Amino acid sequence: MNIVVRQATDDDARLIAELTRAAWAGKVSVTSSGHRETAVRVSQHLRDGGGFILLVDDMPAGSIRWLPLDGETDVWEILRMGVLPAYRGMNISQHLIEAVIHHGLETSVSELRLAVRSDQPKLIDFYMAFEFELAEALEYTHANPLEPAPFVMRRLLRS
Repeated sequence: MNIVVRQATDDDARLIAELTRAAWAGKVSVTSSGHRETAVRVSQHLRDGGGFILLVDDMPAGSIRWLPLDGETDVWEILRMGVLPAYRGMNISQHLIEAVIHHGLETSVSELRLAVRSDQPKLIDFYMAFEFELAEALEYTHANPLEPAPFVMRRLLRS
């Protein structure tokens, strides 16, 4: 199995929207806005922040994005990570989160934040393995106001 993570370009917007919708289908609550992901929104995210695409044997298998926090460009919020059902159980999602961590370190970002949906608390341990910690005092700016507040986690990359 050949695993590659590559940086996304604006040309990937439709692919990433499709990957997000497919990865979240049957996995994330139907009220999540990820189920209505569009290439237009993805394109905006890629311009304002960035993203990666996970390839397994040259086939798109997942994606992840990030956006700088409003007013704090050295803080990124990670969003919309997902792996297609056919590739789950192979421990490959770690490649996506590691890519964002390494990219953040390379670009002198001070902090990464992410949200764990309240209905998926088992993911907290997954992210803790990558040195994220719960940050109860923080709010996730991309939280869906129609859903329970997510758990916010952060990883400091530099102090």
